Amino acid sequence: MITSALFSTEEALLLLRCLFRSGPPLIYLRGQARGSLYVHILSHLSGCRWLCRSAVLRTFRSLLCFLSMSLSSLALPAQVEQQEETEEALLEQLVEGNIGDLDPSDFHDRLQYYLTRPLDLNKASERDFVDFVFLTPLQISNIIKHRNISGNYLSVLELQTVEGMDLQTAEMLAPFVTVSSTAGIPVDRWRQLLKEGRHELTLRFGRVLEKQHGYHVKDKRRAHYLGDPNRYMLRYRFNYNDRLRLSFNAEKDAGEAFFRHGQKWGFDHYGISLYAKPLGVLREFVIGDFIMQTGQGLVLWNGLSFGKGAMMTTSARQGVGFRSHTAMNEHHYLRGGAARLAVGNIAFTPFVSWRRLTGNVDRGQLPPIISSISTSGLHRTPTEIRNRRSVNQFMTGLDVTYQYRRLKLGLTGVYTQFDGVLTRSDHPRYRYAFQGDRLVNIALNYQYTYRNVYLFGESAHEWNRGWATINGIIASLHPKISAFFNYRNYKRDYYAFFAQALGESSEVSNEKGFYGGMSYRLDRKLEWVTYADLFTFPWLRYRVDIPSSGADILSQLTFHWYKRGKLSVRYRYRVKQENRGGDAVQPAVVGVLRNQVRVHFQYKLSPSWEIRSRAEVVSYLKESQEDYGGLFFQDVFYRLRQGRLSVNSRIALFSTQSYDARLYAYENDIPPASSFPMYNGKGWRSYMNIHFRLSKEIALWLRYSMTHYTGVEQVGSGLDRSEGNKRSDVKLQMRLQW
Repeated sequence: MITSALFSTEEALLLLRCLFRSGPPLIYLRGQARGSLYVHILSHLSGCRWLCRSAVLRTFRSLLCFLSMSLSSLALPAQVEQQEETEEALLEQLVEGNIGDLDPSDFHDRLQYYLTRPLDLNKASERDFVDFVFLTPLQISNIIKHRNISGNYLSVLELQTVEGMDLQTAEMLAPFVTVSSTAGIPVDRWRQLLKEGRHELTLRFGRVLEKQHGYHVKDKRRAHYLGDPNRYMLRYRFNYNDRLRLSFNAEKDAGEAFFRHGQKWGFDHYGISLYAKPLGVLREFVIGDFIMQTGQGLVLWNGLSFGKGAMMTTSARQGVGFRSHTAMNEHHYLRGGAARLAVGNIAFTPFVSWRRLTGNVDRGQLPPIISSISTSGLHRTPTEIRNRRSVNQFMTGLDVTYQYRRLKLGLTGVYTQFDGVLTRSDHPRYRYAFQGDRLVNIALNYQYTYRNVYLFGESAHEWNRGWATINGIIASLHPKISAFFNYRNYKRDYYAFFAQALGESSEVSNEKGFYGGMSYRLDRKLEWVTYADLFTFPWLRYRVDIPSSGADILSQLTFHWYKRGKLSVRYRYRVKQENRGGDAVQPAVVGVLRNQVRVHFQYKLSPSWEIRSRAEVVSYLKESQEDYGGLFFQDVFYRLRQGRLSVNSRIALFSTQSYDARLYAYENDIPPASSFPMYNGKGWRSYMNIHFRLSKEIALWLRYSMTHYTGVEQVGSGLDRSEGNKRSDVKLQMRLQW
């Protein structure tokens, strides 16, 4: 039985062999038919060698559409499963780069919306497909090109005939798209809008079960947590046909006060945004909290940014302009308003933002001195409360884009001002760092597609200071081979407050590099991905007192069992330079080597049961110090066919000789949250997630996790410290949808 709305060419042929008992002549007619899949299947019906758009073609398309709609009704559990696997593959790529205050809520919300309200292949623009970051720009362009040449899509199955679309990517995209001939419902009355719109209310509770030191400090003159260890979250979403969206967030972190100690409004963080798509020149606007993503991220990029990894699609970014900020991240967003106005091929996006940031400010001087700005979003101690909302930031700008066929040009200008002077330490590595109360950034970006080649880039300048540039190419060299190359050069005196671009460092400054790789698919079962990144740092860095260099090389081989599982083997080699140990008279650096090997296996034992296993080892070498780390985990997933109950659990064993040999691994969490725990020391970790759908409108989640360390008497440090050798956490969540 076919259990997905997407099946392979071989499965389609097998289906028709059962119907017509004949073998097809394998032919391929570009431009006269939908591609090899349609021609193969239609050959069964007609028996002729060459086919055009005939009555037979129309008859079979109707049959194929009927089969697609019938099968899609059986595929919802599989689609949810595909969404989870897609999220996991993409979010785990974040672990390979920077580990910080990551919040994938925006990304999860968009995928979840398209899962319930799929994107119409016959109405979507290239801009709409940008949400699916696993698609290359070439694939997005070819999806539109296929529609323009061959006419509207008749089935999601047709994705397999798009040039450059491999089977695995088509499977990833299929749950989030559809083919529909119906138009959107017009908004005539508010009552109709509320009836047709989709509402979602989410409540979450969580806490660490062990007693932590920060909650039990008796001397209140010392640092201590003002609140309790409970975590609360409230989210409300309203979405009408993706044309009107309302978002409201409220969150309290562990240790933050609730209706006391300066938190008279209860939650520490509130956020609200209203997004709409009117008709006419004003294409869209947002009021409240929003994010901006322009060019390749040299000037302005809020939200998640995917860097280097096994998915080559992330080597090029496609800025979406603006969208509502629906995540719980309390720093990387703007607050104010933005609008996009389009006249012909030109679009104008003005925006303005005014926020009060958390930072250390000395207002005893004129002008006030801002010594630091916090990005954690935590306000638990008296000092953190005192620094809360102490820095005023004003930001405004304009993004202009011009698009003609496959050429897109963009010009971005951003002005940022603080109510004080941002200063840095006197350490030599900060000699070229930005200091001041205002800055102006301008940038020019481009995208161009020529046949199977995609060119992209951006160049930016900080007024009266440095510049930065990044340029790249993605090319489909063969139906089975794709390659990419990227060059970046970020000057040491360049700075933009919300810049997030591809690179080895978390800052878009003081870096130069060449990054390239390729993907080779031997067939639909075997895939090889490899890349190499060679980089230099022209000026000093943390723990590096002279200019330095390094390399990052990855190679991964994956074997796929169609719709059943996969086995991947990965090797990664990284080398950087750091200061030599000891009391050296002159600054000197040595190479720091990190070798990492990973074997990952996942397999669906049945429609209800799935297993995932991973073994990973790492070696760290600096001068004579050599440390090793190892991790093994086993996941088990169980899903009822009706989708009312799902359970997944993990048991992980880990052992690392030092912090430098630590390991990270993505964990399934209560959506839209994600976990990236660090495995350091020696012990074991386990968690279990339970999801139960009481009805179509109500769903419940429960999560329990626990880490047990060997040979320790305390876990954590500072105010986070707890007695004993374990740390456990519990989460409860309820979601209502109507």
